[in-house]
Amino acid sequence: MARRRRGTPIDGVLLLDKAPGVSSNRALQQVRRLYDAQKAGHTGTLDPMATGLLPVCFGEATKFSAYLLDADKTYRTWVRLGEVTDTGDAEGTVIEHHSVPALDERDIEAVLAGFRGEIEQVPPMYSALKHQGRPLYELAREGKHVERAARRVTVYDMRLLSCEAEGFELEVRCSKGTYIRTLAEDIGHALGCGAHITSLRRLRSGPFEADAMHAFSALEDLDAASREARLLPVDTMLTHLPSLEVAASASRRLLHGQRAQIDTAGLAAQSTARLYRDTAFLGLVTVTECGEVAPRRLLNTASLASE
Repeated sequence: MARRRRGTPIDGVLLLDKAPGVSSNRALQQVRRLYDAQKAGHTGTLDPMATGLLPVCFGEATKFSAYLLDADKTYRTWVRLGEVTDTGDAEGTVIEHHSVPALDERDIEAVLAGFRGEIEQVPPMYSALKHQGRPLYELAREGKHVERAARRVTVYDMRLLSCEAEGFELEVRCSKGTYIRTLAEDIGHALGCGAHITSLRRLRSGPFEADAMHAFSALEDLDAASREARLLPVDTMLTHLPSLEVAASASRRLLHGQRAQIDTAGLAAQSTARLYRDTAFLGLVTVTECGEVAPRRLLNTASLASE
């Protein structure tokens, strides 16, 4: 006999403003308990020190969370000059002290120019990347060092927001896999005095922006209906993909795992598209050829499949 899953079968996306000092997984579990959700997952880890946008997927939305893991992100951070820590942020131990030269905005901008565009980064030891099945941060805490290959990432935009004698504030829009801690360390090295970050806030992830976030404390103050009203539809995380409409007969075939003949609106073969029937989101399909699609990732829509 199948074991019944505990909780409420809710679907949707919550834009959580993660508090400082809380791991992404702990923040996820807090929200999951608050909503009494059967299934939940987040879409990209934030360090415990970091705050800001952490999209949480409930129910059917978890099927599409990978599309946000791959999304571009925007961060705001404060870079402190003159000190290097073992973690690259203020939670670590200072391992190097350097005098900070007199720098003005032009000096900093000249260095920042070399870190815009496609760059190479060596991932930090204090990261969730795995080596022989173990997270690197576990090895780092044991005092072990593992050689890491450099990775190519893209810094689409980097703006200097303010500048003081001991550091400066940056806003960075970057590709997935970019470590802001490492970026700050590399900039500090190029300035000749070392650096680490003392704050980090995520302002954007894919289509989602910070002005739509909700703090956990604010969610706690709501009743259940108001809290559920804060959830966004599942397909909001997929707006970058083209959409296709499908008739009832074709939707039944697709929902039963079969290919279907539909108007593919000129999309190229192997394209991924959102699928709708009477404005209801059904999931994702792959265009196999002109006029034909195959199921890729569909919602659990048993009632529609039987119609």
